[in-house]
Amino acid sequence: MSAPADWIWDVYFVAVVAAVAAATVLASPSPTSLAALAALGAMVLLHLVIGRPLIVRGRENTASLLVLLAQIALFLTAAAFVPLTTWLLFAVIPLIFQMVPLRRAVPLVIVTNALPVILEYRREPEGIGVDIVIATISTAAGICMGLWITRTLEQSRERADLIAELSASRAEQERLSHEAGVAAERNRLAGEIHDTLAQGFTSIITLIQAADPSLSDERLALAVRTARENLAESRAMVAALSPSALASASLPEAVRRQADRFSEESGVPCSFRVTGSVRELPTRVSVVLLRAAQEALANVRRHAHASTVSVLLGYLADSVHLSVRDDGCGFDPSAASGFGLSGMRSRAGQVGGTLTVSSDSGTTLEVEIPA
Repeated sequence: MSAPADWIWDVYFVAVVAAVAAATVLASPSPTSLAALAALGAMVLLHLVIGRPLIVRGRENTASLLVLLAQIALFLTAAAFVPLTTWLLFAVIPLIFQMVPLRRAVPLVIVTNALPVILEYRREPEGIGVDIVIATISTAAGICMGLWITRTLEQSRERADLIAELSASRAEQERLSHEAGVAAERNRLAGEIHDTLAQGFTSIITLIQAADPSLSDERLALAVRTARENLAESRAMVAALSPSALASASLPEAVRRQADRFSEESGVPCSFRVTGSVRELPTRVSVVLLRAAQEALANVRRHAHASTVSVLLGYLADSVHLSVRDDGCGFDPSAASGFGLSGMRSRAGQVGGTLTVSSDSGTTLEVEIPA
């Protein structure tokens, strides 16, 4: 498992080793203490040069295990020369839990506590009872400490993952919110122009021609030409504000292109079919249906893990129906909080339509608009 990002464990490890080394020098200045001090120095060097980088990278592999076994061997070497150095267990046990998974750490803690007892037994057999009691307490305390360390590291990792996920989700929501806001404003302007200016110019032309069908009056003829020019300009503005996919293709063709593009980009087969008699729809209705198809397919690509997708565009007698189905993992529509569904529902409502989502084995999204 990876250790905390801070340096507290390094300071702790070095401080314990330094304290044990100082106690060794003060308690038993002898040739054996020099060998113990050499083992202690090798432990610090091995940890800082090789062990710590492995811990930071979270490398729970053979290299970490070998480095840890080397540390335990150096600890036992020091304990064999100077029994006082068994206090190093306070540094070695946390190190075990940092360098190997829990399933390996617990047996290693037991063994590491038992081996000094064996060494002491060979040195002074009569005091083995006290050593066993101390080793048992040390083992239990070490395992409890290791479990706490493990849980602390897991919580730190979970918090880091959650923060990263929240940051990514916020960025995605802001992007979708911006895109949806821009699209909604463009659609609103296109609808306003279509329903006011374009309709007004059409009415002017119709009224003038009704009053003077031959347009014999030059002023009336000029008014009609001007109205037609402005009608053309307003229609061009509506087209410019509408999705580019609808500028060069009909709604069925535009939706088919979205399905084909989805298959190419995701590798998931996406079928498309049209039912009923295809007819010209108001621009706002076509825009809403195309946007719904785009958003639904985008959601399938991001979240569904589907193996097949089908898109249906149905022209009914008094409405148009869009259905996007997938066989993916599904979700709980009532718990969905993303902007995508609410944006689609809002756009459908602006043209008198409805959006329904059902998700059990897969997901079905349906938009129906009177037209």
